[in-house]
Amino acid sequence: MQFDQISASGMVLLGCGKMGSAMLKGWLEGGLAPASVYVTEPHPSDWLQASGVQLNAPLPHAPAVAILAVKPQMMGAALPGLQELGNGKTLFISIAAGTSLQRLAQTLGQQTPIIRAMPNTPAAVGCGISALIGNAQVSEAHMALAEGLLAAVGETVRLENEAQIDAVTALSGSGPAYVFHLIEAMALAGAAQGLAPDLAMRLARATVIGAGQLAAGSPEATAAQLRENVTSPKGTTEAALRVLMDDGAGLPPLMERAIAAAHARARELAQ
Repeated sequence: MQFDQISASGMVLLGCGKMGSAMLKGWLEGGLAPASVYVTEPHPSDWLQASGVQLNAPLPHAPAVAILAVKPQMMGAALPGLQELGNGKTLFISIAAGTSLQRLAQTLGQQTPIIRAMPNTPAAVGCGISALIGNAQVSEAHMALAEGLLAAVGETVRLENEAQIDAVTALSGSGPAYVFHLIEAMALAGAAQGLAPDLAMRLARATVIGAGQLAAGSPEATAAQLRENVTSPKGTTEAALRVLMDDGAGLPPLMERAIAAAHARARELAQ
């Protein structure tokens, strides 16, 4: 995206942990001027200190956008520091799970344009996906700005209502951890069949990465079609899928319970 609007008036990034750093890296690599970014972070990494951004410096009076990237439990203490930017032209984008648009507006002001976004950690390699929903003060130009920022680190989708964001959190927000655990489980299973643990891990990682790239390179094919493409009748893959696709004890009911648990926790955080 073009960062002219942000470079002229500045961007504020409140919190720069793993997700904040992932997004910031994508923006800087995309051409955003480091000097236009004002980062508030009490525990900056070595990378952040060397990035050239304005670190823990006085904030501009009317930045184009303020990104809220602190942990949900820290939002109450951190957000009042940006209160003076509310009810103005600054667009606020929150990536904190469990903090509603209304709760943000209670601190920032009811006339503040606020967008909630749920990105995920593959943003660090430009392969994230972010879901967005805005309040009534958000214009199409605001949404385009937010989508442009988040498109720098992956895909974007718009939600129909705010209630959907908890399901997004449970599916794609937490989802990378599920895939990493799948790699762990595959490697352990391979080792149980006689492979050396390091070899099993190498095979598992490469298989998941390759399957993801194959899916990315076949956008018109459904996941079911891709699965069927590698499943020979009465072959080894079919034998394994018979276990994984079991209605009672297979992967679908297990994943449904896992995502339901994450969804319930996201709703708890919102209380």
